[in-house]
Amino acid sequence: MRNNILLCGVGGQGIVLTSKLLASAAMAKGIPVMSAETIGMAQKGGSVFSFLRMGENLYSPMFPRGTADLLIGFEPAETVRMLPYLKPDGCIIVNAHPIQPVMATLNGNAYESETMIAYLQRQTKQVTVLDGDAACREIGSPKVLNMIMLGTVLRSGILPLTLAEVQEAMERTVKPQFRELNRKALEYVQK
Repeated sequence: MRNNILLCGVGGQGIVLTSKLLASAAMAKGIPVMSAETIGMAQKGGSVFSFLRMGENLYSPMFPRGTADLLIGFEPAETVRMLPYLKPDGCIIVNAHPIQPVMATLNGNAYESETMIAYLQRQTKQVTVLDGDAACREIGSPKVLNMIMLGTVLRSGILPLTLAEVQEAMERTVKPQFRELNRKALEYVQK
């Protein structure tokens, strides 16, 4: 068993924490894990992505294009950009809300989320689209998108982890004052 997972989005969306929680839950279960993050201009809303590998015979945290089992996209354009890493029968879980780069907005080159989502759906059969903004509003905080995405991933069944196992990792990692809000987000199911 091996899972190659690529998480992508922009700075401030909680991608690195999400990757760390998955890795922590896997290690607690005895599953070997390797990970590597590229955060670039994360503080400026720049591209962030994390390679995460779970399973036996891992020799590098990175994996080649066309081998990701799962692409977790916190932002649609970043998900399209990282699509070449997904294997032909891979799965995508993507947040529908775009975060436009400042220059794109200033230059009038903003894109429509629907265009990006439609492209992803034409490229692969297994695409789950999440309205992260609506979910965050319903929960009451814009800072829990990562936990909402993580809960959706775990319910998909693609990973050898349960919601309870990741919740335990979250309890060990997140500050006490934020645990209840994060637990609520992790358990959130889009209607």
